Amino acid sequence: MQFPPTNGDFTFVSSTEAEELSGTISAPDIKLNLGSENGKDPYATTFLRQRGYGWLLEVEEDESEESKPLLEELDIDLKDIYYKIRCVLMPMPSLGFNRQVVRDNPDFWGPLAVVLLFSMISIYGQFRVVSWIITIWIFGSLTIFLLARVLGGEVSFGQVLGVIGYSLLPLIVIAPLLLVIGGFEMVSTLIKLFGVFWAAYSAASLLVGDEFKTKKPLLIYPIFLLYIYFLSLYTGV
Repeated sequence: MQFPPTNGDFTFVSSTEAEELSGTISAPDIKLNLGSENGKDPYATTFLRQRGYGWLLEVEEDESEESKPLLEELDIDLKDIYYKIRCVLMPMPSLGFNRQVVRDNPDFWGPLAVVLLFSMISIYGQFRVVSWIITIWIFGSLTIFLLARVLGGEVSFGQVLGVIGYSLLPLIVIAPLLLVIGGFEMVSTLIKLFGVFWAAYSAASLLVGDEFKTKKPLLIYPIFLLYIYFLSLYTGV
């Protein structure tokens, strides 16, 4: 007994009969949900964003701006530092330098370089002096700043720090002379006094303004003592 095949059942036919068969097979319309059309938001991305982890997929865009030079990144202006050095070494008003730029436009790297140079000169036989000179520069400038503010001066700590640091240059200038004429005690003492007066005048002429009026000696004297102490750290006295 044979049952006629129903739709969906398979039947076996012979090869001769198969040659006469023909037809097409239609594929079902299947669509895959792969995200947006541009492929930038797939299902995994959507899942992470919904869970609050979208920040894991963020990519920083490359900055189009060109990288700045190292000196510009550190805010180091060599021309400005060189000009300030000339203003300190030549404090006479008749030379025509705008010396107020040392006070009104303070920087950190120039005074630090001067203090480090003075420290390197003082290393001869006394390496521990280096850290002490830097300490005296910072706290000595802080003392001058507090005294100036008490006396009614309108200066900032950065301005005092820069002026005191740059004004160490005269002591650096006289250092080679002291090595040459160290055997002549009288001449050596005069050069030391000249260097201290030079440094103190450069600093005081910038920090002690007209607002102090009759109180100028109260600020000039501590500045003078500070540079005497700096010189004593160099000479070892």
